[in-house]
Amino acid sequence: MTRINNRSRAAVLFATMALAACSSATVGSRQASMSPVDKARADSAKWPYTKADIDFMSGMIHHHAQALVMARLAPTNGAGSAVSVLCQRILNAQNDEIRLMQQWLRERNQPVPEPNPMGMKMVMGGVEHVMPMPGMLSEAQMDTLKAAHGKEFDKLFLRYMIQHHQGATAMVKTLIGSRGAALDETVFKLASDINVDQETEIARMQKMLFNLLTDTSSQ
Repeated sequence: MTRINNRSRAAVLFATMALAACSSATVGSRQASMSPVDKARADSAKWPYTKADIDFMSGMIHHHAQALVMARLAPTNGAGSAVSVLCQRILNAQNDEIRLMQQWLRERNQPVPEPNPMGMKMVMGGVEHVMPMPGMLSEAQMDTLKAAHGKEFDKLFLRYMIQHHQGATAMVKTLIGSRGAALDETVFKLASDINVDQETEIARMQKMLFNLLTDTSSQ
């Protein structure tokens, strides 16, 4: 029964994305000049939030941090033009989202984590551990990516970033499947944007990777 309820709720939430876009148009003139931080601040007093919301915002800060490390390798590792453009898009979008998530946590008097590209840190039994998150690259994978160059870098980057994006969309699904979560407007909008943007980029990267793997031209 819970599975059915969660599935139905997820369908309703994502269907609401279309309604939210229509409703935002009615206040577009007022909000057009507002920055993402200003919007988060305006929302802060209006919407309830849960531990699942806090965990999502905190965890996605670290998840995005690893994507930024990966994307920043493009200039030094000889990325091709298509991968370089993708990396710049990732840098622009996810830097902004990290700032928004940090602001959201700060305004609710929650701990604001420093971005850790290897994952969320937790203390268990007096010992600090890095908790793995969906799609995150291992240290060995990161080392392999950092050592790659040119076309090999492009192939590895696309494989690993597809994996990474799939992890982010899995985190969105976990959030939406949590009771009472994603009712806060900022959390809902951010999760919706991440889901749509990264699903779109996954499809784009799969095509890019296919083209690279089937390219028989000389290096």
